[in-house]
Amino acid sequence: MELLFVALAGAIIGLAARYLLPHRHTHGSVLIPAVGVSVACILWVALTWAGLKWDGGWIWWITLLGTIVVTAAADLVIGRVRTAHDDKLLHTLARGAVAR
Repeated sequence: MELLFVALAGAIIGLAARYLLPHRHTHGSVLIPAVGVSVACILWVALTWAGLKWDGGWIWWITLLGTIVVTAAADLVIGRVRTAHDDKLLHTLARGAVAR
């Protein structure tokens, strides 16, 4: 049951990252929330396997803060990479060359 709450928290963190960070026009509307859900669930399961109890506070803090950090980093990196790729493609097409 707790994994469901963790997944929901990851989705909320992902939605917040999508709308609070720049470059949202460079990726789909579900990509960053999906990253948030995935990271939150993976962190939760890994911490559970590491021996942290699900009713303790540390597992929640580590999972939520880790999800915030990874989701924000993913949003920023994906946005920069896609913007750079789009600029390169625009420059290539503006010169009249065929992009490969």
